[in-house]
Amino acid sequence: MASLKGLASALESYRGRDRLIRTLGYCCQLVGGVLVEQCPAKSDVGMRLLVLSAQLSHCRTVLRLFDDLAMFAYTKQYGLGTKEEDCFVRCVSILGNLADQLFYPCEHVAWAADAKILHVDAARWWALSTAFWGLSLLLGIARSLWVILKLSRRLRSPTVAFPRQPPCSKWRTLEAQIWSETLTLLSNLADLANAVHWLPPGVLWAGCFPPWLVGLLGTVSSILSVYQAVRARDNQADHQ
Repeated sequence: MASLKGLASALESYRGRDRLIRTLGYCCQLVGGVLVEQCPAKSDVGMRLLVLSAQLSHCRTVLRLFDDLAMFAYTKQYGLGTKEEDCFVRCVSILGNLADQLFYPCEHVAWAADAKILHVDAARWWALSTAFWGLSLLLGIARSLWVILKLSRRLRSPTVAFPRQPPCSKWRTLEAQIWSETLTLLSNLADLANAVHWLPPGVLWAGCFPPWLVGLLGTVSSILSVYQAVRARDNQADHQ
């Protein structure tokens, strides 16, 4: 019953609903791709799952038409990151916010071009939006690697200001931060692999992934995102 209430509560929020739609979409693509390639007798079911996956992806694209203002508010609140103690983290975070902010209008134009609302080259705008997404992921990966490196050095440092016993709360806090950044790193790496796949042909492995591999990478990224969201919610509940 508690799990059902938690799911219902998550679905009441936009982010929670988006995570569910994303996870379902990639799972459908994974299963559908496997059925189409490995099970000819069930290829019709596989094709239907791939169509469902495409529709769920389109649903998320339409919902993102309203994300610009929220992203702008977050970017404005972060500003130049004066509250960040680390200069490198501040720089990559600012650049990441800028890439995210530019991603949305480019995707909106691409969507409008596909819908015949605007008479522009949709492929060019899709490529541009994907490039900004990939840039944001690269910056996120660099940030996570840097933070993990710094936190690991603190754990190994002989001059740490707290004892090295597992019961120590500061020790557990550092380990939890490293674990969280590691999950974010893995999620971003999986998404980056897909982002490159969706770039124009000729760019690294663009266009080379079969549907099931795209679905697998997306499913891994989505599950990690859901896990982190549930973990954050539980930690927040524990501190209330």
